[in-house]
Amino acid sequence: MTFTHLDGAGHARMVDVTAKQPTVRSATASGTVRCAPHVVAALRAGDVPKGDVLAVARIAGISAAKRTAELLPLAHVIGVHGVTVDLEIDDDGVQVTATVRTADRTGVEMEALTAVSVAALAVVDMVKGMDKGTSVADVRLLAKTGGKSGDWHRA
Repeated sequence: MTFTHLDGAGHARMVDVTAKQPTVRSATASGTVRCAPHVVAALRAGDVPKGDVLAVARIAGISAAKRTAELLPLAHVIGVHGVTVDLEIDDDGVQVTATVRTADRTGVEMEALTAVSVAALAVVDMVKGMDKGTSVADVRLLAKTGGKSGDWHRA
């Protein structure tokens, strides 16, 4: 078996994508922030002491998508051309969905997952004073389009 991120000596390396042609690509990921009922009520009422939780989380997620290569050592620095981070309060907490788009040589799956993860962590940071039991769950890729491997959608 050949591993793309290891050289002949078994050392980690970044895959060389220089010869690949840029193509339009996108990825969507989601995750959940589980919150206690009193936190959900405060989110709905806009009464969280630290301020506008969803606005902070949205900006955190967008910023994170653009900085993915700084966090993941083998991720490529790519042009992130579009990011949306949507947050929806439900009875269990906050649902986070992020879509990242590019026209580059490699995909944006990790950027979408990073956006969701950091947006979810921002929610936790904003409400942790209200409930230390707040948690992040089910961060996962929902779909990706473009690139050599084509389109993929979670069943």
